[in-house]
Amino acid sequence: MKKLINDPSNVLADSLVGVAAAHPELRVDHVNRIIYRGTPTAGKVAVISGGGSGHEPLHGGFVGLGMLDAAIAGEVFTSPTPDQVQEATKGADGGAGVLHIVKNYTGDVMNFEMAAELAEADAGVRVETVVTNDDVAVEDSTWTAGRRGVGITVLLEKIVGAAAEEGRDLAAVAEIGRRVNASGRSMGMALTSCTVPSAGKPTFDLPDDMMEMGVGIHGEPGRHRVPLASASDIAAQLVEPILSDLDFTGGPTIVMLNGMGGSPLIELYLMYGEVARILESSGITIARNLVGNYITSLDMAGCSVTVLKADDDLLRLWDAPVNTAGLRWGI
Repeated sequence: MKKLINDPSNVLADSLVGVAAAHPELRVDHVNRIIYRGTPTAGKVAVISGGGSGHEPLHGGFVGLGMLDAAIAGEVFTSPTPDQVQEATKGADGGAGVLHIVKNYTGDVMNFEMAAELAEADAGVRVETVVTNDDVAVEDSTWTAGRRGVGITVLLEKIVGAAAEEGRDLAAVAEIGRRVNASGRSMGMALTSCTVPSAGKPTFDLPDDMMEMGVGIHGEPGRHRVPLASASDIAAQLVEPILSDLDFTGGPTIVMLNGMGGSPLIELYLMYGEVARILESSGITIARNLVGNYITSLDMAGCSVTVLKADDDLLRLWDAPVNTAGLRWGI
């Protein structure tokens, strides 16, 4: 294992030291491993999220104006504890309530739910929760009951962050989040495994001439293992299950071609070109797009596709100013 680390057991703590040094505008709670936007904005709904580390820039890279108010970092591929989430919920609350954005993994859902109950009982914080479950690859997988929450989480955090920024109340912000989740689908693939620092070896074995279709962001198995193919064939295998699951015609869409952490941008842009060609030939209008590493799996080579069925309101919220380490425009 070759990684830019000190002690494998201290990777997260050391990384958060670097976050604090690189982004003095943020407030990092090193004890509870929470990244805050700053002091709570009175009267504004606070939007928070979190999960296991190793998916950067998700979630800490999306803390800032127009997106998250706080992000809780669990250990690599491990849900944050209820105490961590409760602390972030109380620390981010500006009096208008807090929205939890939770990816559909059993530990995350359970710990965020427990934290919401504790924050309400202990500090009277009103909490609404949106659970993302956009992965069309498998219905039930390692660590989940139901579909996994993956790429739509990024688009949802941007859109609901903008809604909260313009002063919508907690119920309205949560409703937009649920609408975004219901309107988005994702599918991913891997060319290689990832290596968790504490394990020191690849999570799974993948022969050089094979690829994993429908892989999860923790390296969980996908739909099937198939022979390595061309980019155009891979794009078709990713897009077909998405289009079979939801009708995206008849309106604008937002499309994300996301890297898993180990594929260079030259390949991600090549893949986006193939995906865009398939979508457009299927009568789907791409109004906005993202290409790059936004929800990764450490050093895994591969990519995922996310398609969101949008409307004028969602596009306006998407275009609203955002200023975070991972996304920045309109400033």
